[in-house]
Amino acid sequence: MKKNNLLSQAPAMLNIGIDGFNDSVTANGGTLASIQWQPPGNADPALAWQLAQLIGDERIEAANDEACQRIINARPMWEDMALRADGVIPELKGARLLLHAGPPVRWRDMCGPMHGAMAGAVLYEGWAKTELEATQMLKSGQIDFAQCHDFNSVGPMTGIISASMPLIQVRNVSYGNVAYCTLNEGIGKCMRFGANGPEVIARLKWFESVLAPILKAAVRHNFDKTGGIDLKAIQSQALLMGDEVHSRNAASTALFFMAIAPALAAQPNLNSDHVHQTLDFIAKNSQFFLNYSMASCKAIMDAAHGIPYSTVVTATARNGTETGLRVSGMGASWFTAKSDLPQGLFFPGFQETDACPDIGDSAITETAGFGGCSFAASPALTLLAGGTVNDAVRYSKEMYEITVTKNPALSLPALDFAGAPCGIDVRKVVDTGIRPVVTTGIAHKDAGVGQIGAGIVRVPMEAYSKALSAIAEKF
Repeated sequence: MKKNNLLSQAPAMLNIGIDGFNDSVTANGGTLASIQWQPPGNADPALAWQLAQLIGDERIEAANDEACQRIINARPMWEDMALRADGVIPELKGARLLLHAGPPVRWRDMCGPMHGAMAGAVLYEGWAKTELEATQMLKSGQIDFAQCHDFNSVGPMTGIISASMPLIQVRNVSYGNVAYCTLNEGIGKCMRFGANGPEVIARLKWFESVLAPILKAAVRHNFDKTGGIDLKAIQSQALLMGDEVHSRNAASTALFFMAIAPALAAQPNLNSDHVHQTLDFIAKNSQFFLNYSMASCKAIMDAAHGIPYSTVVTATARNGTETGLRVSGMGASWFTAKSDLPQGLFFPGFQETDACPDIGDSAITETAGFGGCSFAASPALTLLAGGTVNDAVRYSKEMYEITVTKNPALSLPALDFAGAPCGIDVRKVVDTGIRPVVTTGIAHKDAGVGQIGAGIVRVPMEAYSKALSAIAEKF
């Protein structure tokens, strides 16, 4: 009889799913290969059945192909500076209305930075004279709130837009739609982090009187010849230079500086001191391009929204309390879940208990293929966000598993210049259990403290589960 060595030799095992079985094998000298897996539908039988009904639907496949083609074909051009938000968003004119980042949120549910920024905007507009008075107006319902995304706009962190604020104006010339974003305030005490002191208001007033008019002169100088400044070209080149164009914008800001400086030098009638102040401000703020990247991605993704049957995510937004998704084929609906705390590295003196849950509209960059999708392009970001270069590459590879295709216009050098992941598909997220990765700054939970770290966060699965159920019911 042939001898059976099964019980006398160290085992060689293949483990699928639960890691808890691994230790007992390796502790006894066995060899192990482990495959990450979890049941589809987030282990919910009803959700799994809904998912099964949507997989392979030819209507959805065709719609998603169209959505991704619109993303790939998009050409976002910075065409102008709107010197006042109420000049391009009519709903702000003559109204006490503030726009904010993320899905809808009530005053009592807002995080600390959102409360502080709202009060700062009331002071900035002159609707109140003190922070206490501003807060009372906000609490009592004298000020209305709405989300930026409903007004073709996006904002970083708290994302506040009020009537007098200048806005970056970007047109997707391939499809004609326009998107807006505020200007980047730099670091330290900023309204986007909830600060509202005199220095914050003074900086925003300087934006009105100096920065915005000079930037307008720069972009309009050659507008008739070029149609503005091609933001997608800057973003694409920045991926080759070490940015992922969300949390790291050092290369893209430098490229932006190179684009506007000659246009300003060619206009001798401009106030030279104002030109110098503008260039100095941009040169000292490596994150300046972030807001341009956000406006660019908003213009890209809005063109892919509204396609019947499409399950492609066209917006991911966070308000410091909840994270919300919009899906191309589901109209204006938000699918929300409680925001997670970002994981990463904290600045000296701060720790996880100080952090605000995930906040800001800047995850629009991930929906367009930048940020976490393109993490492999930015190994230097791991020094700030934690992890290793291998982790950065792994995150991008994970995103291929939950997207429709690759964007040939966005090359990732570390992946042999493969195109960045394109078109996050609700079905694939729920099927694989892979939650999209977002690179992000970490804000303090209290108003006005500012950024206390950087890292990554995963979009909550519950938001995707809700979206999939709604898609199944509709289609």
